[in-house]
Amino acid sequence: MQYVTLNNGLEMPQLGFGVWQVPDEEATPAVAKALEVGYRSIDTAKVYENENGVGRALEQSDISREDLFITTKLWNSDQGYENTLTAFDKSLERLGLDYVDMYLIHWPTPEFDDYVDTYKAMEKLYKDGRVKAIGVCNFNIEHLQRLLDECDVVPAVNQVECHPYLQQKELKAFCRKHNIYLEAWSPLMSGGDVLSNDVVKEMAEKHGKTIAQVVLRWHLQSNLIVIPKSVTPSRIEENFDVFDFELRSDEMDKMAELDRNHRNGPEPSQMNKR
Repeated sequence: MQYVTLNNGLEMPQLGFGVWQVPDEEATPAVAKALEVGYRSIDTAKVYENENGVGRALEQSDISREDLFITTKLWNSDQGYENTLTAFDKSLERLGLDYVDMYLIHWPTPEFDDYVDTYKAMEKLYKDGRVKAIGVCNFNIEHLQRLLDECDVVPAVNQVECHPYLQQKELKAFCRKHNIYLEAWSPLMSGGDVLSNDVVKEMAEKHGKTIAQVVLRWHLQSNLIVIPKSVTPSRIEENFDVFDFELRSDEMDKMAELDRNHRNGPEPSQMNKR
């Protein structure tokens, strides 16, 4: 396992396990398998409706809490200062934990303009020691800039859609400048054709790896945090087996050329679902 150091000095596994779209009852065996394989970072959210299932897997595990990195997220309907504090308590209860390592705002929902007050509540949770790091998801540069201007704690991460067809180069540069780690969700481009791309396929054949492993390796070598998701045991193992090879600089250049600015998920400024 490789670790990155966040802007507050906290170490976080660079490769984590996501459970988006995993039903609650399936989350327990999936997380248990991920922990068995070697994952130590688990990423869930209130809106995934599987915090209970994740919590059951954590309770059944013999891995010490200090060796785990657990992230959950605040949903849009819970934004606002007091709502955030209440929602956090409920997430902790569902997870069966005394604290989480990372708490994230799921979307900025700028139409409602609650995300600054929401983040200030998360700053309180951080300062009270109930969260080891705080951050955001799906924030564009203008949303991040408001937090930098109006709040005290620089977000530790910004978790966004990122894959070879949506490389987020401008956002990456902004985050790098302000010491915010970019974390990739949908790193394999769910529902897309990255996994059938001939350029990546050729690299995979040369390295004796799968296309998915090459894409995950590209994320890691791009200094991103990455959280692939699967409920298939063999895929969970495959996605973790990415630390025994490296892409060459010319291969990284070829990956950079695949960028199409193609977004599968919502554009953050337009996502105002509650």
